[in-house]
Amino acid sequence: MLATAELEGFLFSMKFIDEATIQVIAGKGGDGVASFRREKFIPKGGPDGGDGGNGGSIFAIADCNINTLIDYRFARIHRAKKGGNGRGSDQYGKKSENIILHMPIGTIISDANTGEIVADLKHHQQKVLLAKGGKGGLGNIHFKSSTNRTPRQFTYGEPGQESELKLELRVLADVGLLGMPNAGKSTLIRAISSARPKVADYPFTTLYPNLGVVRVDPNRSFVMADIPGLIEKAAEGAGLGHQFLRHLARTRLLLHIIDIAPLDSNADPVRDAKAIMMELKKYDESLYQKPRWLVFNKIDMIAQEEGKIICEKFINSMGWEGKCFVISALSGKGCKELTYAIMEHLEQKHEEVTI
Repeated sequence: MLATAELEGFLFSMKFIDEATIQVIAGKGGDGVASFRREKFIPKGGPDGGDGGNGGSIFAIADCNINTLIDYRFARIHRAKKGGNGRGSDQYGKKSENIILHMPIGTIISDANTGEIVADLKHHQQKVLLAKGGKGGLGNIHFKSSTNRTPRQFTYGEPGQESELKLELRVLADVGLLGMPNAGKSTLIRAISSARPKVADYPFTTLYPNLGVVRVDPNRSFVMADIPGLIEKAAEGAGLGHQFLRHLARTRLLLHIIDIAPLDSNADPVRDAKAIMMELKKYDESLYQKPRWLVFNKIDMIAQEEGKIICEKFINSMGWEGKCFVISALSGKGCKELTYAIMEHLEQKHEEVTI
C-alpha cells in the first residue's frame, strides 16, 4: 500500500505532466540499385535500376484535445521506418510513412543539448517538422549517358535526422493567479468560471495548474490559470509553485490574491506579498514586469470597516500604486466587477497591439 503522501504524488504525476524529454529518429532513405534489363531477344536492354524511397519524417502537431505530456514521459523514443530499396525494371522503393506526434497547445520544443527552441505550438493543428527523413538513393538509370551505356553507379540512401528534444508545456492563459497557499485562488476560479479545482481549508490543495474560461457575456471571455501557491524561496525549489511558474509566462495580467483573514494569527500578508514579488523577480525579470493587480480576498470573514483599514494599511506598507480590488471569492462579492475590469483591460491591450 502507498502512503497517503506517496499516493497523492503519484496521482499528481498522472494528472499533469508538463515536461518530458524524447528522442526522435527519422528513417533512412532506401538505397538505389544497379540493375540491367534482361529479356529474351533484347540483348542490350540498358540500365533499369530504380531509386530508393524516402525515409519517414517525424512531425509534431498541436492538438486542443490533449492537455498533458504524459504520453511522452513513458514513450521516449520515436523512430520512423526506413524507405524501401529500389529494384530492377524501373521499380522505385516505397516511401516510408511519416510519424505524427500529437502534443498539447502551448508546448515548447527545444534541443535538449543546446537549448535552442525548435518550435512553439500556439495554435490548434499547427504542424512542425522535428526530424526529416533521409532522401532515397539514386538507381543506375540516372547515370546513363552517351559515353556510359552500362552504368554500374548507384547511391545509398541518406541517413535520417536524429535529435534529443525537450518538451515543456506552458499553458495558454490571459490571466494568472498568484498568492500564498490557501489565499483563495482556487475558490476564485471556481466562482467565476466552470473550472472545478480542489478546495479545502489547508494549504497546497492545488497540486497542478487549473484553467478556467471566464465568460463575461456570450461574446466576451478570457482564460484564467491557477497555479499552486508560492512560498518564500520558491525560485530555489521550495514548495510546489516553482514547478509551474513557467505557466504564467504567457499571461497578459497577473492577479495577486491577498488573504486579509489568514488562519494563522502570526501571518504577515505584507511580508508574504513582498516575498512572492521577489520570487517572481528571481525566477524571471520579464514575469516580474508583467501588469499585476492586487485582489484582497475573504472580505466576508471580517467587518467592513476592519477590512477597509486592513486594505489601506497593506497598500501603504507596500507602497502600491496599481489597481486594487476587494472581493469574497466564497460569496461572490466584488467578483463581477473584477471580471469586467479584467475584460476591459485585455481588450484595451489587444487594441493597442493591433493599432
